[in-house]
Amino acid sequence: MQEKGTISIHTENIFPIIKKFLYSDHEIFIRELVSNAVDATQKIKRLATLGQYTGELGDTTIEVAFDKDKKTITITDKGLGMTAEEIKKYINQIAFSGATEFVEKFKDAKDANEIIGKFGLGFYSAFMVAKTVEINTLSYQEGAQAAKWTCDGSTEFEISEGDRKERGTEITLHINDDSEEFLDKWKLQGILDKYCKFLPVPIKFGTKTESVEDGVDDKGEKKWKSVDVDNIINTTSPIWTKSPSDLKDEDYLAFYKELYPMSEDPLFWIHLNVDYPFNLTGVLYFPKVKNDFEFQKNKIKLFSRQVFITDEVKDIVPEFLMLLHGVIDSPDIPLNVSRSFLQADGNVKKINNYITKKVADKLGELFKKDRKVYEEKWNDIGLFVKYGMISEDKFAEKGKDFTLLKNTKGELFTLPEYKEKVSAIQTDKDGNTIYLYATDADKQDAFIQSAGKKDYDVLLMDSPIDSHFIQHLETKEEKTQMKRVDADVVDKLIQKEDSYENLLTEEQSKKVKEIFEKAINSQTYSVAVEGLSPEELPVTVTMDEFMRRMKDMAQMGGGMSFYGAMPDNYKVAINGNHPVIDKVLKATSEEDQTKLAKQAFDLALLSQGLLKGKDLTEFVKRSVELI
Repeated sequence: MQEKGTISIHTENIFPIIKKFLYSDHEIFIRELVSNAVDATQKIKRLATLGQYTGELGDTTIEVAFDKDKKTITITDKGLGMTAEEIKKYINQIAFSGATEFVEKFKDAKDANEIIGKFGLGFYSAFMVAKTVEINTLSYQEGAQAAKWTCDGSTEFEISEGDRKERGTEITLHINDDSEEFLDKWKLQGILDKYCKFLPVPIKFGTKTESVEDGVDDKGEKKWKSVDVDNIINTTSPIWTKSPSDLKDEDYLAFYKELYPMSEDPLFWIHLNVDYPFNLTGVLYFPKVKNDFEFQKNKIKLFSRQVFITDEVKDIVPEFLMLLHGVIDSPDIPLNVSRSFLQADGNVKKINNYITKKVADKLGELFKKDRKVYEEKWNDIGLFVKYGMISEDKFAEKGKDFTLLKNTKGELFTLPEYKEKVSAIQTDKDGNTIYLYATDADKQDAFIQSAGKKDYDVLLMDSPIDSHFIQHLETKEEKTQMKRVDADVVDKLIQKEDSYENLLTEEQSKKVKEIFEKAINSQTYSVAVEGLSPEELPVTVTMDEFMRRMKDMAQMGGGMSFYGAMPDNYKVAINGNHPVIDKVLKATSEEDQTKLAKQAFDLALLSQGLLKGKDLTEFVKRSVELI
């Protein structure tokens, strides 16, 4: 048997186009060739099960090896094997069916992944790193003759009689000069760990040294010796391929540690298992989310039939669940994932919706089953539950039953519970229910206490996402307004019909305003004299709720950068009914009036954490003098 030929395509420039566009990442050749070996192995096992192959299956381990001196990488399987005719069919023809269309349609492709899989080009990824590729193969069919195929990356190939004695296929890549980086043990080990760690057939890559028991010594203690064993790089039955009823908590935790060795234990997990209207398995873990959640993303790994594809799962997993960790495996997702391909794929949207529903159901179930335990975990899961409420309507619909609000006393309420708690007392004269909130309970303590005197409740909104969540609540909760507790004096935050009158005359109010404007001497602060409870502070410094909120959102990158660049402006509310203001008016000299006004103003700044540097030093000196 000796045959030379030309791969049946209509254009000579097919290989340059494959090489240019097929894969942006050359290392994927390992994934493609090992995946093919797994397919061939699984097929022979299937034939044996059906009784169509009656020979001994034997050891079906796939082997990956390299020879630095000969500059080769070899992938060997004991699968189906091929006859010379099958090589011609599967390697020369099927791989290039539609090649003309391929060239015309994809020569200008921006994303190589649009191409892969559509034309069966996986095998040809070998030519990304090899100048010559050889296939040595022996079919499982009785009386089959071994065959050898050689191709140097042009459209020409050669088929001759092979010398393989064992069923299966050996593919040898003669690595080109540009790709010698792949002739490295640790580089190859890393690629195999990345793409092949959970393939369903054992994969051997060299050997490793292990310690085994070797009898006992004179003292009766165990002796150990070092032995070389096969280095099997993969776990063939990862937990997502098993039934949840066959698994214990320890199994899920052990798998999590395998995926993320340096991470803390997860809070809980969801085992995904669906076969209609699409196939999907996997395990998603809820990690302990740090407040700086941007660094937590890209921790979900996407597999297709246990072959690792990508950890860019943006289109498959809803944006808010990108904070989860774990694995998803679906043969219904195009094997070679590209974002443009995914968005056009109907199954991807269904999977996205399914995962959203599954996560919402799990959270609802945990809340109903043991509210106390759920509340204990709220600090960790609250961030992405709120994220989901903001970004995903379907999640928000279910989420209102298990989304919690926490007040400054540490009490937790569902959204309906909180509405019921505060609506009677915190409704203003226009019929709006006002939710008061603090972002820093220590810094805003004076304002929280002021609200407490009126039996008002104050929520704690101190996570990075809360500035956006506040907007969401106002939109979804009818006739509800959110006001930060230090956005104004409490009587102005929740305006009632029976507000306090200013006991100062118009002339006195004008005089007080002039004294304080002179003492403050800054365009940043606008002064107003108001009628407030005598129990309130003599002076209160606040920032308008709208401006503060826009600035908070600008810091979070909420498209409000215009507000972020604006200077801070504060309102200074002078309590006309406070004895200190009366004292300021009655001071004998203008200097004393200014000194007292400045002292009262600085106290207000101090309570807000706004008194710093030289002004703080001056305040301390003045306080000593006044004592």
